[in-house]
Formats: sequence, C-alpha cells, structure tokens
Amino acid sequence: MPTGPTTPTENSVKTPAAEPVIATPAEDVRRQDAKPSRRRWLVWLAILIVASIAFYFLWPKIKSSQSGSGSSTKAKAGAGPAPIPVVAAKSYKGDIGVYFTGLGAVTPLATVTVRTRVDGQLMNVRYKEGDTVQKGDLLAEIDDGPYQAALTQAEGQLIRDQALLANARIDLARYQVLAPQKAIPEQQLATQQALVHQDEGVVKLDEGQIESAKVNLAYCKIAAPVTGRIGLRLVDPGNIVQAADTNGLVVITQMDPISVIFTISEDQLQVVLKKMAAGQTLEVDAYDRDAKTKLAQGSLTTLDNQIDPTTGTLKLRATFENAKSTLFPNQFVNARLLVQEKQGVTLVPTAAVQRNSQATYVYVVKADSTVTVVPITIGTTEGDDSEVTSGLTPGEVLVMTGVDKLQEGTKVNAQIPSAKSPVSPSVSPAGSPTVNPSSKQGGKAQKKS
Repeated sequence: MPTGPTTPTENSVKTPAAEPVIATPAEDVRRQDAKPSRRRWLVWLAILIVASIAFYFLWPKIKSSQSGSGSSTKAKAGAGPAPIPVVAAKSYKGDIGVYFTGLGAVTPLATVTVRTRVDGQLMNVRYKEGDTVQKGDLLAEIDDGPYQAALTQAEGQLIRDQALLANARIDLARYQVLAPQKAIPEQQLATQQALVHQDEGVVKLDEGQIESAKVNLAYCKIAAPVTGRIGLRLVDPGNIVQAADTNGLVVITQMDPISVIFTISEDQLQVVLKKMAAGQTLEVDAYDRDAKTKLAQGSLTTLDNQIDPTTGTLKLRATFENAKSTLFPNQFVNARLLVQEKQGVTLVPTAAVQRNSQATYVYVVKADSTVTVVPITIGTTEGDDSEVTSGLTPGEVLVMTGVDKLQEGTKVNAQIPSAKSPVSPSVSPAGSPTVNPSSKQGGKAQKKS
C-alpha cells in the first residue's frame, strides 16, 4: 500500500469535537423550583390520605353525636324555658300591734346633788365613783369637833338656867304664902312670877340650842338621800366645804326604776285618753337610736297637762324596770306606745308586697309552679310584717325576691330562705298552695306612726 498523507473521501466525514453546554440563569431557576414543588405535592398527598383514613373511622361517631344533640335540642324546645329561681315566703295568721312612735329621752325619777349643810373640813369619803348606794348609806364625814363643843356649851348653859329657874320657883312659892298675910307687897309677888316665866323661857332657849347643836353634829355625817348610782366625786377629802357651795359633793341618780319622757302628736291624744280613762295599762317599748334594738319594756305612767303649741305634741312619761341599767339617764330613745293589738289577721313579709301607680299586689305561686298577680289591701305595717286585709288567705306562697323577671304565668323555682332545697308548692285540701318546709307561724308586728 502506498504510504503518504491520506486524503479525505466522500464516505469519511470528520466529526467535530463536542462543545461544552453552558446553561442560562433562567434554566437554573426552573430546575431549582421544580424540586420544592414536587415535595409540596407529596406532602399534600400524604395529608389527604391521612385525613381520608381519619374521616373513615370517625364518621360513625360524628353522625351519632349529631343525632343525639338534635334529639336533645328538640327535647329542650319541647320543654319550654327553664323555671326562674326566686325566694318565696308563706302568708300566715298571726297578731300585729298598732303603735304610736315618738322620740324621747331617758329621765331619772330622782336626781340629787348631795351638798353639805354645815361648814367644815371634809374628813372621809365612804363611797366609790359609780357605786350604787342605798338610801341612808353613809357617804362622807365632816370634822365634828366644833359642833361637839357647841353641844357641850349648850348643855352647860341649860343646867345653869335650870338652877336659876328652880330658885325662882322657890321664891315664888314663899311669896305666894306671905302675900295673903300682907307680909310682902303685891308688887313683889308679881315681879317674882314674871321672873319665873323669864327663867322658863331661858331654859327653853337652852334646850333649843342643844337640839340645834345635835342637828349640826348629825349633819357632819352625810347620808344618801335616795337609792341610786353615784357620779364622779366633786370634792376630795381634806378640802373645806361650805353650806353655801352650790356645786355639792356628789350627784346621785336613781337608776331603777327609771322613766322615759317622749312625745306623741296631738292627733293621737284622744286614743290614748280613751284607753287610760277605761283603766287600761298601755305598754311602752324603748328602742335604741336606730330603732332596731329593744332596750326595755315598761308602761305609760302619766301625761303632761298641756300641748306644746310650737310643735303640736304632748309629753308622756313611761316607767321602766332598769335592774341591768340598759337605760341610761339622758339617753336618746325611740318610744313605741301600744294602743291596739290585732289578733288572728293575715300577715305577709313586707318584702313580698309590690306597688305601682295603680295598685298594691303580690306574686302568688300556684300549684303548677307558675305565678299569678293578686291585688291586695294593706293594713298595719311594721318592719318585716304587713297585715293584708283583703286579697290573700293564710298559707299562700308569695315571691319575695326575683320579681323583676316575672310576669303573669311565669314558671318559677321557689325557695324560702330557711329551706335547703327548692320549695315545691302542693295543693292543700282547701286548694291553696302550701310549702313543705315549716314556715313562720304567728308573731307580733307593729305600726309606724
């Protein structure tokens, strides 16, 4: 074969060398976005599969729950609105009093300022401040030395004058014998008789001075003039006291019994006068400033003799036993005078009574636990009790609180304050609603003036 350079032929085509492929930036972005999209698609596919499996297993329970709630809703819709809880009470038969109320002050029956009746030094004090002393108890002693000496002098003067009187009487007896015999003049007999009368007067004067000295001596021991409570000491032992001193040594106030002076309107006077003229003893109750706490109970003693024209009121005095000192002198009180007591009337709690511009009414709980509006007429009212003169009978259940949500026919769940469970009204043989728990029976109420 010949050697030499080869020449190209038609069948032999020279293949050019492969050039490197350079990717553009847009193509790189498309490749990077393709991988996350594929991952998100796989995630959503997995979630869909899991949800399908869960729905397959939970669907029966959901269906049964929906059917149960639907039946419950239908049952509630058929039962109507729930009963409204209220607090109820029961009307009852009892007694109620008619009272006249007036403002008053505690006034002692006796208040004594103990003073000395002789001058001298206060030696001893036999009491303690605040003690209760009895009439005649020794309170203080004054130096009695000067008065003892005066008594001795008066007694000596009496003895001397008695001797002079005795001598004058002897001479008179002698003259009375000699005068008829004309042994002495008549003038001498008359003079002697006058001398005897003079000496008798002197002796009488001496006896009076003795009694005066004894009285002053007795005044040196100061005794309690009344039974009562001792106040604060005004003079200490060792001081010189005088009868002219107006301050005194101590003040004694009678505490038991004690009185209350109060006022009533002149319009109420005739009722009180008729009761007293009939011989009735009218009770009086004393209450504190708030008229909530009863302090004592007494009776009406007397009335003043005139009406105060500036206020149109009359003063009355009531007397109270005060062994425990519940009433204190000058204490402000509210006095309530009982003038009438109504017995066997229908009473209801005052909180159950409702009022509007047209009428006074109550909500009565019927046997089916619904309420009805009943108009009533109120008589005497006092505190928590009111008398119903018409519209109610004893034993009916009344709503006290929660009435703002009620209207005619509203169903309620009634409960009285003392009960632990709701009250279920039941029908008594007479047809009136009753309450199972025991309710308030009887009692006394009062009327505000």
